[in-house]
Amino acid sequence: MSLYDVVTLGETMIRLTPPTLQRIEQTTTFDIHIGGSESNTAVGLARLGMRVCWLSRLTDNSLGRAISGTMAHYGVDIAHVVWTEQDRIGLYFYEPGVAPRSSRVVYDRAHSAMSRMSADEIPSSLFESQTAKLLHLTGITLAIGAADAAARALQLARAAGWRVSFDVNHRRKLWDADSARVGCEAFMQAANIIFIALEDAKTLYNTSADPAEALNMLTGRYPQADIIMTLGAQGAMARTSDGSLLTQATFPAGEVGRLGGGDAFAAGVLYAILNQGADSMAQALRWGAACAALKYSIPGDLPLFEFKEAEALVNQDQEISKISLLR
Repeated sequence: MSLYDVVTLGETMIRLTPPTLQRIEQTTTFDIHIGGSESNTAVGLARLGMRVCWLSRLTDNSLGRAISGTMAHYGVDIAHVVWTEQDRIGLYFYEPGVAPRSSRVVYDRAHSAMSRMSADEIPSSLFESQTAKLLHLTGITLAIGAADAAARALQLARAAGWRVSFDVNHRRKLWDADSARVGCEAFMQAANIIFIALEDAKTLYNTSADPAEALNMLTGRYPQADIIMTLGAQGAMARTSDGSLLTQATFPAGEVGRLGGGDAFAAGVLYAILNQGADSMAQALRWGAACAALKYSIPGDLPLFEFKEAEALVNQDQEISKISLLR
């Protein structure tokens, strides 16, 4: 039996949010949360009973220890985190809004410890054939400047015979569409499972707005992968490497914490694929939609749902709601 089900790599930040829907410029206090795409997915997988190892680079100060302690508290292995006395922990400010005022994010993450992680800091001894089943990466790690570290992890995972999942997760505040498309290409070519939002497909690959046509175009470009596309309020759709086209509606959910919904979706999909041995992508999409809906009911970035809650949703009848799986 492998030591881990999933190994993931990425940056986790401290999130500061004004309480009671205040604007950043008017608040005198902030609520503190821990958040990062890969670590959100790692926590979601751990909450579903999976064994997960999170790789990152953290500054050895109280902020770094707050992040590592949170990850460990929720069942994610942090034994291979790289610690440094240099650099800094990335921050971001999230100002939630209600119509007609949109929510917005302000990053303060330049020169963070994770952005300076080198390929030499990836623990090659971790990447043995029996150590894990899958490596999960996202485009955010490439965008912040840690592409060499991610490429090394990808190389080692493939050599060890692991599966690879890649979430495009385009962040326009971090890099433009052309840079993202070029930067993600090697990872898209190598991945067994690709997650991409329809909006990202349109922006990066100039696909049709019709999701089935967009998936057909992407499948022609990346035929080796199962490609899973999130569609906002319309749920998700997938085109498997054998040509099957599957759709999944959203579950009804109240929107309490929007951020991290896509990461929770990825956790549910990967759980079903790895733990249940799902022959049908349809079951994996259903788990993803259930986990995303539960995340929407939880404040903060982390998907702190319980396994029985997700299982109950998966096993019940479903209706279309107005939640969004977009990040």
